[in-house]
Amino acid sequence: MDRIKYAYNHGHQIASHTWSHLDLTNLTWDQIHDEMWRVEQALERIVGAYPAFMRPPYGNYNDQVLKASYIRGQKVVIWDLDSEDSLGASVQTSLGLYDSVISQRPKNILPLNHEPLETTAHQVLPSVIQKLKAAGYRLVTLAECLGMEPYQGVNGAPGTPDSSWHC
Repeated sequence: MDRIKYAYNHGHQIASHTWSHLDLTNLTWDQIHDEMWRVEQALERIVGAYPAFMRPPYGNYNDQVLKASYIRGQKVVIWDLDSEDSLGASVQTSLGLYDSVISQRPKNILPLNHEPLETTAHQVLPSVIQKLKAAGYRLVTLAECLGMEPYQGVNGAPGTPDSSWHC
């Protein structure tokens, strides 16, 4: 909870990535909704905001996942650059992937990184941030990049943890 509050309070956008990180394409309609609802409930309690975006685990989605997201008011978003850190890519490999995309000068870059990985957080991202800025990119939230609102609603009143809060 503290990390989510910290990120939110420092201007980072918080979105859904589901509760259990399951492949949504293997779940029933009700299970998909439950995965999304649990995150929504947690975010409302922790920061008082309801997410407008959802990135499905593994990038896997089908029509049922898209329909569930639509009904829940969330836009499914997928990256266009995978740093391959979750696959064990070296720092050099990840940086090379970024260099290749940056050299093509796309208008936007939506990267996939896993910040809990030590090398990504402390080696790849600091270098990439410098490279992106040097190439003229402005680092913004996903919502700002896409010209959309980051949340469906913000009630501004996070809850107080009690016995009903479980991870």
